[in-house]
Amino acid sequence: MSDFHKLTIQNIVKETPSAVSIAFEIPSNLKETYTFIPGQYITIKTEVDGEEIRRAYSICSSLQSGEVRVAVKEIAGGTFSVIANNQLKTGDALEVHPPEGHFLLNTNTNAANTYAAFAAGSGITPIMSMITSVLQEEPDSKFVLVYGNKSPEETIFYSQLTALQEQYADRLFIEFVYSKSQQDNAHFGRIEKPIVNFVVKNKFKDTDFEAFYLCGPEEMINEVTSILEENGIVKDRIHFELFTSSTETAEIDVALEGKATVTAIVDDEEFTFVMDQKKTLLDAALDEDIDAPYSCQGGVCSSCICKVVEGTAVMEKNSILTDSEVAEGLVLACQAHPTSASVKIDFDDV
Repeated sequence: MSDFHKLTIQNIVKETPSAVSIAFEIPSNLKETYTFIPGQYITIKTEVDGEEIRRAYSICSSLQSGEVRVAVKEIAGGTFSVIANNQLKTGDALEVHPPEGHFLLNTNTNAANTYAAFAAGSGITPIMSMITSVLQEEPDSKFVLVYGNKSPEETIFYSQLTALQEQYADRLFIEFVYSKSQQDNAHFGRIEKPIVNFVVKNKFKDTDFEAFYLCGPEEMINEVTSILEENGIVKDRIHFELFTSSTETAEIDVALEGKATVTAIVDDEEFTFVMDQKKTLLDAALDEDIDAPYSCQGGVCSSCICKVVEGTAVMEKNSILTDSEVAEGLVLACQAHPTSASVKIDFDDV
């Protein structure tokens, strides 16, 4: 993962008391490299107390903005999120990986679609890019957003969204949901079955949605997905991105007691090493100083996807890859353990 570039912070905006958005200056020779599809994320790499850390943040800017901007919500006890909200300033430089990810909305100027999104908290960031890009790029398309937060004050992009709603009154429809604040023209509670059903079975019952985009905690995503399927929405139209994952892991029914010889292909180079099967493929590769791609290390992003070319490996948990992708041999290296004596994995062929 050697294609990080040092980018300068162009500006920082305080979006809520606990969240900022950061825009990076993109040099002219890197404009194409940092071209993105709405929904994609960038990985930021920096050092804290001599230790390298990487964090993935979704791009929240529109295609027409000319910006690469991300939003960072401060997490209590966090590392980079605390620095971003309290220490970073315009002119600082950070190592940034080009956009990547599989949570995508490809716009088409000739499209006349209606999209729906369910977002909670900072899960709005990739959705914001999708909404603004659709409104600007697809003049005949509409967007329905269901957005959950504690209160309006803690709602990232609240003023931007309400302004967009006024500007595109016949194309953008927002259902705000607050769990700690009762407001006029908003729902009280969380994004749960009554609210999902209100949207798809009541207010927009005659709407044929092209696609649904879900972003936020895993519990919300699982619940909304289940309710949409109950309402006859086919799985192929439901897309999601986790911002937080459950701590539950699957029980691996294979004894991980031995060693495995692993061959890893990264950036057209081949590395071979012996590892303990109790380790994950990613941890073992990093221990060998191999520059394997990664970001969250928690099975939430898709940076560390690789293909098992030879041998077998099993994942502790998987909330990202589809059944067909797993059947192709794809695994999340941060969750996968080798289960055969020798394994060959390819980080390039994904």
